[in-house]
Amino acid sequence: MVRPALLRPTQGQRETERGVSRPAVKPKIRCAIYTRKSTEEGLDQEFNSLDAQRAAGEAYIASQSNEGWVLVRDRYDDGGFSGGSLERPALVRLLADIEARRIDCVVVYKVDRLSRSLMDFAKLVEVFERNKVSFVSVTQHFNTTTSMGRLTLNILLSFAQFEREVIGERIRDKFAASRAKGMWMGGCPPIGYDVKNRKLVVNKTEADLVRLIFRRLLDLGSATLLVKDLNAKGYTTKSWHTQGGKCREGRPFDKGTVYKILQNRVYLGEAVHKGKSYPGEHEPILDRVVWDRVHAVLSTNGRQRARVTQAKTPAPLRGLMRCTHCNRTMTPTQTRGGNGKAYRYYLCLGAMRRGHSGCPIGTVAASEIEGVVLAQVRRLFNAPEVVARAIAAVHREGGPSEDPIAEEKRIMEAIGSLQPIWDELYPAEQNRVLRLLVERIDVAADGISILLHIAGIRSLATELAQEGVPQPAERAAA
Repeated sequence: MVRPALLRPTQGQRETERGVSRPAVKPKIRCAIYTRKSTEEGLDQEFNSLDAQRAAGEAYIASQSNEGWVLVRDRYDDGGFSGGSLERPALVRLLADIEARRIDCVVVYKVDRLSRSLMDFAKLVEVFERNKVSFVSVTQHFNTTTSMGRLTLNILLSFAQFEREVIGERIRDKFAASRAKGMWMGGCPPIGYDVKNRKLVVNKTEADLVRLIFRRLLDLGSATLLVKDLNAKGYTTKSWHTQGGKCREGRPFDKGTVYKILQNRVYLGEAVHKGKSYPGEHEPILDRVVWDRVHAVLSTNGRQRARVTQAKTPAPLRGLMRCTHCNRTMTPTQTRGGNGKAYRYYLCLGAMRRGHSGCPIGTVAASEIEGVVLAQVRRLFNAPEVVARAIAAVHREGGPSEDPIAEEKRIMEAIGSLQPIWDELYPAEQNRVLRLLVERIDVAADGISILLHIAGIRSLATELAQEGVPQPAERAAA
Protein backbone atom coordinates (compact mmCIF):
# COMPACT_ATOMS: atom_id res chain seq x y z
CA MET A 1 0.00 0.00 0.00
CA VAL A 2 1.39 3.41 -0.97
CA ARG A 3 1.44 6.12 1.64
CA PRO A 4 -0.11 9.46 0.82
CA ALA A 5 2.49 12.17 0.15
CA LEU A 6 1.46 14.14 3.18
CA LEU A 7 2.33 11.21 5.44
CA ARG A 8 5.78 10.55 4.04
CA PRO A 9 8.60 10.97 6.64
CA THR A 10 10.80 14.05 6.23
CA GLN A 11 14.54 13.88 5.57
CA GLY A 12 15.16 14.75 9.22
CA GLN A 13 12.88 11.94 10.40
CA ARG A 14 14.68 9.43 8.18
CA GLU A 15 18.06 10.64 9.46
CA THR A 16 16.81 10.36 13.03
CA GLU A 17 15.49 6.83 12.35
CA ARG A 18 18.94 5.90 11.00
CA GLY A 19 20.64 7.40 14.12
CA VAL A 20 22.12 10.48 12.35
CA SER A 21 21.98 13.77 14.47
CA ARG A 22 21.73 17.23 12.83
CA PRO A 23 24.23 19.99 13.87
CA ALA A 24 22.83 22.65 16.23
CA VAL A 25 22.10 26.04 14.68
CA LYS A 26 24.64 28.62 15.99
CA PRO A 27 23.28 31.95 17.27
CA LYS A 28 24.06 35.09 15.30
CA ILE A 29 26.80 37.37 16.56
CA ARG A 30 26.08 40.95 15.55
CA CYS A 31 29.37 42.64 14.69
CA ALA A 32 30.06 46.38 14.43
CA ILE A 33 33.17 47.75 12.73
CA TYR A 34 34.74 50.85 14.26
CA THR A 35 37.22 52.96 12.26
CA ARG A 36 39.15 56.11 13.14
CA LYS A 37 41.70 58.50 11.63
CA SER A 38 43.40 61.26 13.65
CA THR A 39 43.36 63.90 10.89
CA GLU A 40 41.00 64.85 8.09
CA GLU A 41 43.80 64.72 5.52
CA GLY A 42 42.93 62.37 2.65
CA LEU A 43 39.35 61.72 3.79
CA ASP A 44 38.03 63.32 0.61
CA GLN A 45 39.64 60.59 -1.52
CA GLU A 46 37.47 57.97 -3.18
CA PHE A 47 39.07 55.19 -1.10
CA ASN A 48 40.52 56.56 2.14
CA SER A 49 41.99 55.14 5.33
CA LEU A 50 38.58 54.63 6.94
CA ASP A 51 37.43 52.61 3.91
CA ALA A 52 40.57 50.46 4.09
CA GLN A 53 39.99 49.73 7.78
CA ARG A 54 36.35 48.85 7.13
CA ALA A 55 37.22 46.56 4.22
CA ALA A 56 39.63 44.61 6.47
CA GLY A 57 36.94 44.32 9.14
CA GLU A 58 34.30 43.12 6.65
CA ALA A 59 36.68 40.47 5.30
CA TYR A 60 37.38 39.21 8.81
CA ILE A 61 33.68 39.01 9.68
CA ALA A 62 33.00 37.16 6.43
CA SER A 63 35.68 34.61 7.36
CA GLN A 64 33.81 33.93 10.61
CA SER A 65 30.39 33.53 8.99
CA ASN A 66 30.37 29.83 9.84
CA GLU A 67 30.51 30.89 13.49
CA GLY A 68 27.37 32.98 13.03
CA TRP A 69 29.10 36.38 12.66
CA VAL A 70 27.01 38.97 10.78
CA LEU A 71 27.77 42.63 10.03
CA VAL A 72 25.38 45.29 11.33
CA ARG A 73 24.35 47.92 8.80
CA ASP A 74 25.30 51.00 10.85
CA ARG A 75 28.73 52.56 10.21
CA TYR A 76 30.88 53.86 13.05
CA ASP A 77 33.53 56.05 11.42
CA ASP A 78 35.41 58.87 13.20
CA GLY A 79 37.43 60.93 10.74
CA GLY A 80 39.64 63.68 12.17
CA PHE A 81 39.45 62.65 15.85
CA SER A 82 42.35 61.85 18.17
CA GLY A 83 42.53 58.57 20.01
CA GLY A 84 43.48 60.37 23.21
CA SER A 85 39.85 61.16 24.07
CA LEU A 86 36.56 59.27 24.19
CA GLU A 87 34.60 62.31 23.01
CA ARG A 88 34.09 61.09 19.44
CA PRO A 89 30.67 61.09 17.72
CA ALA A 90 30.81 57.60 16.21
CA LEU A 91 32.29 56.10 19.38
CA VAL A 92 29.52 57.67 21.46
CA ARG A 93 26.91 56.13 19.13
CA LEU A 94 28.70 52.77 19.31
CA LEU A 95 28.66 52.76 23.12
CA ALA A 96 24.98 53.75 23.14
CA ASP A 97 24.13 50.81 20.85
CA ILE A 98 26.16 48.49 23.05
CA GLU A 99 24.24 49.61 26.14
CA ALA A 100 21.01 49.02 24.16
CA ARG A 101 22.18 45.41 23.50
CA ARG A 102 22.21 45.84 19.70
CA ILE A 103 25.83 44.68 19.29
CA ASP A 104 27.61 41.48 20.36
CA CYS A 105 31.12 42.09 19.00
CA VAL A 106 33.26 45.15 18.12
CA VAL A 107 35.80 44.73 15.31
CA VAL A 108 38.68 47.16 14.69
CA TYR A 109 41.67 47.14 12.35
CA LYS A 110 44.13 47.80 15.20
CA VAL A 111 43.57 48.28 18.89
CA ASP A 112 44.82 51.88 18.87
CA ARG A 113 41.97 52.80 16.50
CA LEU A 114 39.64 52.44 19.45
CA SER A 115 41.85 54.24 21.99
CA ARG A 116 45.47 55.20 22.61
CA SER A 117 44.96 55.69 26.34
CA LEU A 118 45.26 52.71 28.67
CA MET A 119 42.92 54.36 31.17
CA ASP A 120 40.28 55.12 28.52
CA PHE A 121 40.50 51.63 27.10
CA ALA A 122 39.97 50.15 30.56
CA LYS A 123 36.70 52.10 30.69
CA LEU A 124 35.69 50.72 27.29
CA VAL A 125 36.52 47.16 28.27
CA GLU A 126 34.39 47.60 31.39
CA VAL A 127 31.43 48.63 29.19
CA PHE A 128 32.09 45.63 26.88
CA GLU A 129 32.20 43.12 29.74
CA ARG A 130 29.11 44.56 31.44
CA ASN A 131 27.13 44.05 28.23
CA LYS A 132 28.86 40.74 27.30
CA VAL A 133 30.39 42.22 24.16
CA SER A 134 33.64 40.79 22.79
CA PHE A 135 36.38 42.86 21.15
CA VAL A 136 38.45 41.77 18.18
CA SER A 137 41.50 43.32 16.49
CA VAL A 138 41.85 42.14 12.89
CA THR A 139 45.61 42.55 12.48
CA GLN A 140 46.62 41.63 16.03
CA HIS A 141 44.54 38.40 16.24
CA PHE A 142 43.07 38.43 19.71
CA ASN A 143 39.78 38.96 21.47
CA THR A 144 38.93 39.85 25.02
CA THR A 145 36.94 36.74 25.83
CA THR A 146 40.13 34.96 26.94
CA SER A 147 42.66 35.82 29.67
CA MET A 148 45.52 35.65 27.16
CA GLY A 149 43.64 38.08 24.90
CA ARG A 150 43.24 40.55 27.77
CA LEU A 151 46.93 40.30 28.65
CA THR A 152 47.90 40.90 25.04
CA LEU A 153 45.52 43.82 24.89
CA ASN A 154 47.09 45.53 27.93
CA ILE A 155 50.59 45.10 26.46
CA LEU A 156 49.53 46.54 23.11
CA LEU A 157 47.77 49.45 24.79
CA SER A 158 50.88 50.27 26.80
CA PHE A 159 52.88 50.51 23.59
CA ALA A 160 50.11 52.51 21.91
CA GLN A 161 50.13 55.03 24.77
CA PHE A 162 53.92 55.19 24.65
CA GLU A 163 53.78 55.90 20.90
CA ARG A 164 51.21 58.66 21.48
CA GLU A 165 53.41 60.35 24.09
CA VAL A 166 56.48 60.12 21.83
CA ILE A 167 54.51 61.67 18.94
CA GLY A 168 53.39 64.49 21.26
CA GLU A 169 56.99 65.14 22.33
CA ARG A 170 58.12 65.26 18.69
CA ILE A 171 55.36 67.74 17.83
CA ARG A 172 56.23 69.98 20.81
CA ASP A 173 59.94 69.90 19.94
CA LYS A 174 59.21 70.78 16.32
CA PHE A 175 56.91 73.61 17.41
CA ALA A 176 59.58 75.04 19.75
CA ALA A 177 62.27 74.81 17.05
CA SER A 178 60.01 76.57 14.53
CA ARG A 179 59.20 79.36 16.99
CA ALA A 180 62.91 79.79 17.70
CA LYS A 181 63.33 80.47 13.96
CA GLY A 182 60.62 83.12 14.18
CA MET A 183 58.03 81.14 12.20
CA TRP A 184 54.26 81.58 12.59
CA MET A 185 52.74 78.30 13.79
CA GLY A 186 49.06 78.88 13.09
CA GLY A 187 45.95 79.83 15.00
CA CYS A 188 44.06 83.12 15.05
CA PRO A 189 46.38 85.84 13.70
CA PRO A 190 46.79 88.86 16.00
CA ILE A 191 45.02 92.05 15.02
CA GLY A 192 47.34 94.00 12.73
CA TYR A 193 48.42 90.96 10.71
CA ASP A 194 47.03 88.54 8.13
CA VAL A 195 48.40 85.10 7.27
CA LYS A 196 49.67 84.49 3.74
CA ASN A 197 51.72 81.43 2.76
CA ARG A 198 51.95 80.52 6.45
CA LYS A 199 53.60 83.85 7.31
CA LEU A 200 52.36 86.97 9.08
CA VAL A 201 51.86 89.93 6.75
CA VAL A 202 51.04 93.44 8.00
CA ASN A 203 47.41 94.52 7.54
CA LYS A 204 47.76 98.29 7.13
CA THR A 205 44.31 99.25 8.43
CA GLU A 206 44.55 97.02 11.49
CA ALA A 207 48.17 98.08 12.10
CA ASP A 208 46.99 101.71 12.33
CA LEU A 209 44.42 100.62 14.93
CA VAL A 210 47.13 98.85 16.97
CA ARG A 211 49.27 102.01 16.96
CA LEU A 212 46.17 104.03 17.97
CA ILE A 213 45.54 101.69 20.94
CA PHE A 214 49.09 102.18 22.22
CA ARG A 215 48.97 105.98 21.73
CA ARG A 216 45.57 106.34 23.40
CA LEU A 217 46.71 104.40 26.46
CA LEU A 218 49.53 106.91 26.87
CA ASP A 219 47.00 109.75 26.55
CA LEU A 220 44.34 108.30 28.87
CA GLY A 221 46.48 106.27 31.27
CA SER A 222 43.58 103.86 31.82
CA ALA A 223 42.56 100.65 30.06
CA THR A 224 38.96 101.22 31.16
CA LEU A 225 38.77 104.60 29.46
CA LEU A 226 40.60 103.19 26.44
CA VAL A 227 37.97 100.46 26.02
CA LYS A 228 35.15 103.02 26.22
CA ASP A 229 36.94 105.21 23.69
CA LEU A 230 37.48 102.37 21.20
CA ASN A 231 33.90 101.11 21.45
CA ALA A 232 32.46 104.62 21.20
CA LYS A 233 34.28 105.06 17.90
CA GLY A 234 32.96 101.72 16.59
CA TYR A 235 36.23 99.76 16.55
CA THR A 236 36.06 95.97 16.91
CA THR A 237 38.48 93.09 17.37
CA LYS A 238 39.85 91.19 14.37
CA SER A 239 37.55 89.56 11.83
CA TRP A 240 39.16 86.58 10.10
CA HIS A 241 38.43 83.34 8.22
CA THR A 242 39.59 79.92 9.36
CA GLN A 243 41.21 77.42 6.98
CA GLY A 244 37.82 75.72 6.79
CA GLY A 245 36.27 78.94 5.49
CA LYS A 246 34.35 79.88 8.65
CA CYS A 247 34.13 83.61 9.37
CA ARG A 248 34.99 84.82 12.88
CA GLU A 249 33.38 88.23 13.26
CA GLY A 250 35.01 90.97 15.31
CA ARG A 251 33.50 91.89 18.69
CA PRO A 252 33.52 95.08 20.78
CA PHE A 253 36.68 95.53 22.82
CA ASP A 254 36.94 94.62 26.49
CA LYS A 255 39.76 95.08 29.00
CA GLY A 256 41.04 91.53 28.55
CA THR A 257 41.40 91.98 24.79
CA VAL A 258 43.11 95.36 25.19
CA TYR A 259 45.60 94.02 27.74
CA LYS A 260 46.37 91.07 25.45
CA ILE A 261 47.19 93.49 22.63
CA LEU A 262 49.32 95.69 24.89
CA GLN A 263 51.31 92.65 26.09
CA ASN A 264 51.79 90.99 22.67
CA ARG A 265 55.45 91.19 21.63
CA VAL A 266 54.57 90.15 18.09
CA TYR A 267 54.12 93.88 17.41
CA LEU A 268 57.87 94.32 18.02
CA GLY A 269 58.61 91.75 15.31
CA GLU A 270 59.27 88.96 17.82
CA ALA A 271 58.09 85.37 18.13
CA VAL A 272 57.43 84.19 21.69
CA HIS A 273 57.36 80.62 22.96
CA LYS A 274 56.99 79.73 26.66
CA GLY A 275 58.12 83.16 27.78
CA LYS A 276 61.17 83.38 25.50
CA SER A 277 61.33 85.86 22.62
CA TYR A 278 63.03 85.22 19.27
CA PRO A 279 63.43 87.42 16.18
CA GLY A 280 60.36 86.82 14.00
CA GLU A 281 60.04 86.49 10.25
CA HIS A 282 57.35 89.22 10.16
CA GLU A 283 57.67 93.00 10.12
CA PRO A 284 57.17 94.95 13.37
CA ILE A 285 54.29 97.39 13.78
CA LEU A 286 55.59 99.34 16.81
CA ASP A 287 58.95 100.81 17.70
CA ARG A 288 60.66 100.03 20.98
CA VAL A 289 60.25 103.57 22.38
CA VAL A 290 56.43 103.45 22.28
CA TRP A 291 56.42 99.90 23.67
CA ASP A 292 58.63 100.89 26.63
CA ARG A 293 56.55 104.01 27.40
CA VAL A 294 53.32 101.99 27.42
CA HIS A 295 54.77 99.30 29.65
CA ALA A 296 56.12 101.93 32.01
CA VAL A 297 52.48 103.03 32.43
CA LEU A 298 51.26 99.45 32.83
CA SER A 299 53.92 98.72 35.45
CA THR A 300 52.29 101.19 37.87
CA ASN A 301 49.57 100.02 40.22
CA GLY A 302 46.14 99.82 38.56
CA ARG A 303 44.38 101.63 41.43
CA GLN A 304 47.00 104.38 41.33
CA ARG A 305 46.40 104.84 37.57
CA ALA A 306 42.66 104.97 38.23
CA ARG A 307 43.10 107.72 40.82
CA VAL A 308 45.28 109.73 38.44
CA THR A 309 42.71 109.30 35.66
CA GLN A 310 39.88 110.37 37.95
CA ALA A 311 41.89 113.42 39.02
CA LYS A 312 42.36 114.43 35.37
CA THR A 313 38.64 114.10 34.67
CA PRO A 314 36.68 116.99 36.27
CA ALA A 315 33.73 115.62 38.25
CA PRO A 316 32.89 117.95 41.18
CA LEU A 317 29.72 116.00 41.99
CA ARG A 318 31.45 112.61 42.17
CA GLY A 319 29.98 110.59 45.04
CA LEU A 320 27.22 113.13 45.80
CA MET A 321 24.55 112.20 43.24
CA ARG A 322 21.94 109.49 43.75
CA CYS A 323 19.22 108.23 41.38
CA THR A 324 15.97 108.23 43.37
CA HIS A 325 14.30 105.70 41.03
CA CYS A 326 16.98 103.00 41.39
CA ASN A 327 18.32 104.19 44.77
CA ARG A 328 21.81 103.86 43.32
CA THR A 329 24.80 106.19 43.07
CA MET A 330 25.44 108.09 39.84
CA THR A 331 29.05 107.87 38.67
CA PRO A 332 30.91 110.17 36.25
CA THR A 333 31.76 108.83 32.80
CA GLN A 334 32.66 110.22 29.40
CA THR A 335 32.55 109.36 25.70
CA ARG A 336 34.11 110.89 22.62
CA GLY A 337 32.21 111.95 19.53
CA GLY A 338 33.30 111.53 15.96
CA ASN A 339 35.15 114.86 16.15
CA GLY A 340 37.23 113.61 19.09
CA LYS A 341 35.51 115.92 21.59
CA ALA A 342 34.89 114.48 25.07
CA TYR A 343 31.33 114.50 26.46
CA ARG A 344 30.92 114.05 30.22
CA TYR A 345 27.92 112.43 31.91
CA TYR A 346 26.77 111.14 35.28
CA LEU A 347 25.53 107.57 34.86
CA CYS A 348 23.12 105.70 37.16
CA LEU A 349 24.76 102.43 38.28
CA GLY A 350 21.34 100.77 38.26
CA ALA A 351 20.86 101.67 34.59
CA MET A 352 24.37 100.48 33.80
CA ARG A 353 23.76 97.05 35.35
CA ARG A 354 20.12 96.42 34.41
CA GLY A 355 19.82 98.46 31.23
CA HIS A 356 18.66 101.99 30.51
CA SER A 357 15.12 100.86 29.68
CA GLY A 358 14.44 100.22 33.37
CA CYS A 359 15.62 103.64 34.58
CA PRO A 360 13.89 106.90 33.51
CA ILE A 361 17.00 108.89 34.41
CA GLY A 362 19.85 106.82 32.99
CA THR A 363 22.42 109.52 32.26
CA VAL A 364 22.53 113.23 32.97
CA ALA A 365 24.79 115.66 31.11
CA ALA A 366 27.54 116.66 33.52
CA SER A 367 27.74 120.33 32.51
CA GLU A 368 23.99 120.82 32.96
CA ILE A 369 23.65 119.19 36.38
CA GLU A 370 26.85 120.83 37.66
CA GLY A 371 25.56 124.23 36.51
CA VAL A 372 22.24 123.73 38.31
CA VAL A 373 23.93 122.64 41.56
CA LEU A 374 26.43 125.51 41.49
CA ALA A 375 23.60 127.96 40.88
CA GLN A 376 21.77 126.58 43.93
CA VAL A 377 24.91 126.87 46.04
CA ARG A 378 25.48 130.46 44.93
CA ARG A 379 21.97 131.31 46.08
CA LEU A 380 23.08 130.26 49.55
CA PHE A 381 25.75 132.97 49.43
CA ASN A 382 23.10 135.60 48.63
CA ALA A 383 20.65 134.18 51.18
CA PRO A 384 22.71 132.63 54.03
CA GLU A 385 19.58 132.66 56.19
CA VAL A 386 18.63 129.44 54.33
CA VAL A 387 21.70 127.81 55.84
CA ALA A 388 20.89 129.34 59.20
CA ARG A 389 17.39 127.83 59.08
CA ALA A 390 18.92 124.42 58.39
CA ILE A 391 21.21 124.83 61.38
CA ALA A 392 18.25 125.95 63.53
CA ALA A 393 16.32 122.82 62.51
CA VAL A 394 19.20 120.71 63.74
CA HIS A 395 19.15 122.60 67.04
CA ARG A 396 15.42 121.92 67.43
CA GLU A 397 16.04 118.23 66.91
CA GLY A 398 18.55 118.28 69.73
CA GLY A 399 21.75 118.87 67.82
CA PRO A 400 24.81 119.92 69.88
CA SER A 401 25.56 123.65 70.23
CA GLU A 402 26.64 125.84 73.17
CA ASP A 403 25.03 129.02 71.79
CA PRO A 404 22.62 128.38 68.85
CA ILE A 405 22.00 132.07 68.09
CA ALA A 406 25.69 132.94 68.03
CA GLU A 407 26.42 129.91 65.83
CA GLU A 408 23.72 130.88 63.31
CA LYS A 409 25.10 134.42 63.11
CA ARG A 410 28.66 133.16 62.66
CA ILE A 411 27.61 130.77 59.86
CA MET A 412 25.58 133.45 58.04
CA GLU A 413 28.55 135.83 58.08
CA ALA A 414 30.94 133.11 56.87
CA ILE A 415 28.73 131.94 54.00
CA GLY A 416 27.99 135.53 52.98
CA SER A 417 31.70 136.31 52.78
CA LEU A 418 32.14 133.82 49.95
CA GLN A 419 29.72 135.53 47.57
CA PRO A 420 31.91 138.42 46.30
CA ILE A 421 34.99 136.32 45.56
CA TRP A 422 33.44 132.97 44.45
CA ASP A 423 34.08 133.41 40.72
CA GLU A 424 37.74 134.22 41.37
CA LEU A 425 38.49 131.07 43.39
CA TYR A 426 40.49 128.22 41.96
CA PRO A 427 38.22 125.36 40.63
CA ALA A 428 39.75 122.99 43.17
CA GLU A 429 38.82 125.37 46.00
CA GLN A 430 35.29 125.77 44.62
CA ASN A 431 34.88 121.99 44.53
CA ARG A 432 36.12 121.67 48.12
CA VAL A 433 33.63 124.26 49.36
CA LEU A 434 30.88 122.62 47.34
CA ARG A 435 31.50 119.24 48.97
CA LEU A 436 31.50 120.84 52.43
CA LEU A 437 28.13 122.48 51.79
CA VAL A 438 26.32 119.59 50.03
CA GLU A 439 25.79 116.14 51.54
CA ARG A 440 23.69 114.53 48.78
CA ILE A 441 21.96 115.41 45.51
CA ASP A 442 18.81 113.38 44.80
CA VAL A 443 18.08 113.19 41.07
CA ALA A 444 14.53 112.42 39.98
CA ALA A 445 12.84 112.45 36.58
CA ASP A 446 11.17 115.80 37.39
CA GLY A 447 14.11 117.61 39.02
CA ILE A 448 16.74 117.52 41.75
CA SER A 449 16.83 118.20 45.49
CA ILE A 450 19.93 119.17 47.47
CA LEU A 451 20.54 117.99 51.03
CA LEU A 452 22.87 120.32 52.93
CA HIS A 453 25.79 118.93 54.88
CA ILE A 454 25.34 120.40 58.34
CA ALA A 455 28.61 119.13 59.78
CA GLY A 456 30.45 120.36 56.69
CA ILE A 457 28.85 123.81 56.94
CA ARG A 458 29.95 124.11 60.59
CA SER A 459 33.45 123.01 59.62
CA LEU A 460 33.59 125.55 56.78
CA ALA A 461 32.33 128.36 59.02
CA THR A 462 34.94 127.57 61.65
CA GLU A 463 37.66 127.49 59.02
CA LEU A 464 36.60 130.85 57.55
CA ALA A 465 36.42 132.43 61.03
CA GLN A 466 39.92 131.24 61.93
CA GLU A 467 41.78 131.52 58.60
CA GLY A 468 39.75 134.14 56.74
CA VAL A 469 38.24 134.07 53.26
CA PRO A 470 40.27 132.02 50.64
CA GLN A 471 42.40 134.19 48.40
CA PRO A 472 41.16 134.58 44.79
CA ALA A 473 43.28 133.11 42.02
CA GLU A 474 44.51 136.52 40.78
CA ARG A 475 45.65 137.64 44.22
CA ALA A 476 47.31 134.28 44.92
CA ALA A 477 49.13 134.45 41.61
CA ALA A 478 50.34 137.97 42.38
